[in-house]
Amino acid sequence: MARAERKSIDHVGEGERHGRVVDQMPFWFLGNFHFFTIAIGFVGPSMGLSFGYTSLAGALGILFGTLFVAFHASQGPELGLPQMIQSRAQFGFRGVTVVLIGTLFTFIGFNVADSVLAAHGLRGILGWSESAVILGAAVAATAIAFYGHDWLHRIFRGCFWLCLPLYTVLTLAVAMGKVPATHPAPGGFTWVAFVAQFAASAAYNITYAPSVSDYSRYLARDTSPAQIIAAVFVGATSAAIWLISLGAWLATHLGATDGLVALYAAGNALLPGFGVVVALASVVALVATMGLNAYSGMLTIVTALNSLFEIPPTPRLRNVAILALAATWTALCFVITADAIALLFATLTIMLYLLVPWTAVNLVDYFFVRRGRYAITHLFLPHGIYGAWGWRGLAAYGAGFVATLPFFVLPDVYTGPAARALGGVDVGWLVGLLVSGATYWILARSLRIESEANAVRESDATLGLTVRDAPAPDLS
Repeated sequence: MARAERKSIDHVGEGERHGRVVDQMPFWFLGNFHFFTIAIGFVGPSMGLSFGYTSLAGALGILFGTLFVAFHASQGPELGLPQMIQSRAQFGFRGVTVVLIGTLFTFIGFNVADSVLAAHGLRGILGWSESAVILGAAVAATAIAFYGHDWLHRIFRGCFWLCLPLYTVLTLAVAMGKVPATHPAPGGFTWVAFVAQFAASAAYNITYAPSVSDYSRYLARDTSPAQIIAAVFVGATSAAIWLISLGAWLATHLGATDGLVALYAAGNALLPGFGVVVALASVVALVATMGLNAYSGMLTIVTALNSLFEIPPTPRLRNVAILALAATWTALCFVITADAIALLFATLTIMLYLLVPWTAVNLVDYFFVRRGRYAITHLFLPHGIYGAWGWRGLAAYGAGFVATLPFFVLPDVYTGPAARALGGVDVGWLVGLLVSGATYWILARSLRIESEANAVRESDATLGLTVRDAPAPDLS
């Protein structure tokens, strides 16, 4: 029986690595294999987009967003660190807290949306108390986060095998016409709706980027980057594309506006009682992903406290952070009254605006500037080679976010002048990606990577790692 994990932001030494690449595909598959993903397929139809165009936009958005997630995953085995600790190399020991604000918003936002959608759905199909569902989900997710990395992988594997046959049966029934359509609204095409569906889908998977190496950092250091990238990409894309398309069908053919209620109705149309089984299984999977968000949210809080106040990452701090996080998202659930789809879309959009500039900076630094060579011990030093404030990363992040502002599209809240000129089409995330990445690349020309080489070798020797030398890239 595996014990509760005691690590938080600590480096995972080579002797502690016990992860398996084969576990990554079902882990990230299950991360998207629940009714929340089905609700992503409602965004396009709610704006008049047809089933076919919604499925296409959803697939393209997922493929695009998962590229970033999969490449971030390769950092875990190489460095043995949570994702946001590695970001200190770009933003500085203290400067990374600027990015952590957006990251923490992501994890809290997801758990609020998850809880509200689950509570609303279970009240609709079984008459359960929304308050009881919210509290029960919070307790379960908190327990999962307490036990940590190994238990998350174990629970996700179990949920994968629980949900896979149920969704397979339901999808085959839909494809074979066994679930009769009751809402013949084929919809049409507009660029605003198509891009909105694309952006919501891309945002859905990009939001995993700040946490993906949290779950690959126990893999052996010599794990093939191609293998881990492929495993994460296949797992995260296949489940999401599948369920977004299913959600699009439920929205356009059954008039669905609630993912859980739609699952229940479609399942019962196939076989009485089957709807309850598939709906409850989906809730279990969703609660497991809430545990993932709580765990990565804890890593974010501990990173922030360690960065600002140099508080050591003790097991006690780890557990207090989980409890504080759970209390926060639970309290927010009781004050949220927005329409579920509007809440979902707004949350995803804000997450995309906040995270895209970070992912651009991080990946450019890892793959093109420092090429995976970092002095790991210096990532825990406020006055190490990466400094307290990484002005290049912060400037690039700020430039990307500011460039995004005129392109913001937040329905019923704010539409930027550039977005209005484009007819309401949301391309802000793309602007933020390009501006941040290009800005960091230009600013990185002033870095002297060769001056970090000795620190990298000394760090590897201190940690007992195989010393690796790599030529510094020519940025001149």
